[in-house]
Amino acid sequence: MLDWLRPSPKRGGRKEEDPSIELNGQRVPIAIRRLPQSRRMTMRLAPDGSEVRIAMPQWGRTQDALDFARLRADWLTQQLTRHAPKAELAPGALIPFAGVPHRIAHNPGSTRRVVCEAGVIHIGGAVDSLRPRLTRWLQAQAREHFAADLAFYCARAGLPVPPLALSGAQARWGSCSARGTVRLNWRLMMAPDAVRRAVVAHEVTHLVHFNHSPAFHALLAQLFEGSIEETNRWLKRHGRGLYTPLG
Repeated sequence: MLDWLRPSPKRGGRKEEDPSIELNGQRVPIAIRRLPQSRRMTMRLAPDGSEVRIAMPQWGRTQDALDFARLRADWLTQQLTRHAPKAELAPGALIPFAGVPHRIAHNPGSTRRVVCEAGVIHIGGAVDSLRPRLTRWLQAQAREHFAADLAFYCARAGLPVPPLALSGAQARWGSCSARGTVRLNWRLMMAPDAVRRAVVAHEVTHLVHFNHSPAFHALLAQLFEGSIEETNRWLKRHGRGLYTPLG
């Protein structure tokens, strides 16, 4: 996969200034990616709001990409304002689990094992290790739930259960490789159950149709018990917020 790159220095020895755009009073870097299959220019904000990402044809000019971003500065500003500040994971803070806010209850003298019950996440040990231990706990929960979801939808599709891998990707909730491995973003454990399951059903459908053809959408509608449109709307509206509680 190609990386997001910023324009290289100009010829003649003079370095080109790193491109950026001012949005809501802050400078946001612009990263440009040239794709051989691209026929038009597209733009989005990184899930964590750290940069503007522009994909364009290989023959596209850097200046065209920068003009494209500046022309749509108002839209980018709206996207940036949707990013909540990073949550402070102190005792008493709230983080989402399965779509429901849970309060962190910390007791240094209690077990380091995380226990979740009645809207409260109990955790012991040192307070400065809350973030990594909560992350590991969420990842373990995600693996357990993903495995059950995969088994459920593969049974519906009449397929063997594929290998599962967790992902921390900044741009994808799930993916299915040509070899059949399904990768799922562990942050989906913070989303409502229906949203998580919709992503799993989507990737299971890719085991049959490695595209987004009408046949793909027809099979997905058969496999998933809820509304794909509603779960897509939830991810579009709230998905970036899943990146803020644990960074």
